[in-house]
Amino acid sequence: MAISTFTELKTAVDNWLARTDLAGRAPEFIALAEARMNREIETRSQETRITSTLTAGDEYVSLPNDVRRIRHVRLNTSPITNLSFMTPLVIDRTHSSTGQGKPQNYSVIGTEIYFRPIPDAAYTAEIAYVASIEPLSGSVATNNILTRHPDIYLHGALAEAFGFLIDPQRRAQHDALFLQGLKDIQDDEDRARFAGGALSLTTDYGELT
Repeated sequence: MAISTFTELKTAVDNWLARTDLAGRAPEFIALAEARMNREIETRSQETRITSTLTAGDEYVSLPNDVRRIRHVRLNTSPITNLSFMTPLVIDRTHSSTGQGKPQNYSVIGTEIYFRPIPDAAYTAEIAYVASIEPLSGSVATNNILTRHPDIYLHGALAEAFGFLIDPQRRAQHDALFLQGLKDIQDDEDRARFAGGALSLTTDYGELT
């Protein structure tokens, strides 16, 4: 059977398990597999950007809930102002705690971006970032990973299911297929991202926890 939607994936997991005592548990196993995917892979389909308005005198802007890693932050001024990342300690040492101006640097504190100098006017900031994989649910029937790699979802969910059942042999079997699939996805993404160009090192803000 095709596995292209959340409903079809749940049915496939139930069919492979062939156990009536686990009826209704497939969404849990799928969610656990998604949590592992979010720790292991980073695909182009997860890259997104938003704009946020900076207010004069307020150096903080809330980040979206699904941020994993920030690619860049810039102000949509003319010309564009690209902001450089600094750690909280360095940004506080570099800039006055009260000085205002056009922001030149940013840091991240908790779930907020922290700008310095403190904005002296309203600015539109563009934040490009890597988002978490959109979780499947009753209201989200599919996502890019399920569309392109349904086997990854299936084996990941089955690995979690057999772990729940304390069946180490079957868990290991599906876990190996799941992990190999994740590696194949990331290898493919890396080839596509760096094809045709020389590699260069850049500094990105790391994963948010």
